[in-house]
Amino acid sequence: MDIPILVLLVIALALLFDFFNGFNDAANAIATVVVTRTLTPGQAVLMAGAANFVGFFTFGLAIAKTVGKGIIQIDHVTLPLVLAALVGAIIWDILAWRLALPTSSSHALIGGLVGAGIAAAGFNVVIWHGVLRIVMFIFIAPLMGMIGAMLFTTIIFWLFRNADYTKSKGVFKSLQLVSSFIYSIGHGTNDAQKTMGIIALALFTGGITKTFILPDWVVLSCYTAISLGTAFGGWRIVKTMGTQITKIRAREGFCAETTAAFVLLATAHFGIPVST
Repeated sequence: MDIPILVLLVIALALLFDFFNGFNDAANAIATVVVTRTLTPGQAVLMAGAANFVGFFTFGLAIAKTVGKGIIQIDHVTLPLVLAALVGAIIWDILAWRLALPTSSSHALIGGLVGAGIAAAGFNVVIWHGVLRIVMFIFIAPLMGMIGAMLFTTIIFWLFRNADYTKSKGVFKSLQLVSSFIYSIGHGTNDAQKTMGIIALALFTGGITKTFILPDWVVLSCYTAISLGTAFGGWRIVKTMGTQITKIRAREGFCAETTAAFVLLATAHFGIPVST
């Protein structure tokens, strides 16, 4: 079957978006392990790239289905609509990278879909209860992370209240390697699936598939793209997140990453797109 040029263009742009997502958002995921000097930026980026790919073997595809079928009524989706959403999100990603801003590629894509849908077919094509759930978690997810990290850090501090920090630092650096790896798995699981949903939507809209499905090659290519993006960079954003927002040590870094990983994996399980 011949694939229409516009479908190929959407797939190419979606994978480019996925690459920039890894280039941008994954840097946010590894900032703590860099600032605590547990890993160098190069080591952290390579570790995150490998962890992103692990999500391919471990978690479901609930978020991909949310993005593909839970934001815009699928029978009103056109290829130009998907293309417009992607272009808007990619432009924002590039701008954020140039300005070293730690922003959310995920929410840029969701906003692009909603905006393109309204422009193309009006407000009625938007699945507002699905959008509302995503918008709610823009605020709920950071609160979950903040409150969870406060509680977890308090518990860790109490458990190690009599320990010499210099002696325990090595333990927490080792633990932080594990927490950072799991956090990056959560990032890959959450963010790569958004691109999968877009490509599956393009395949269905372009008549390549008869139903909304996620072929294995789509899943594999999206995880590969985000892993490559992670491996190639995000250095300036790592610096911003790791040195200009807050100063933390390995103990606090472990607590922050562990709590954030839990939030990412929990929302991925329930199909809620959030930002790292």
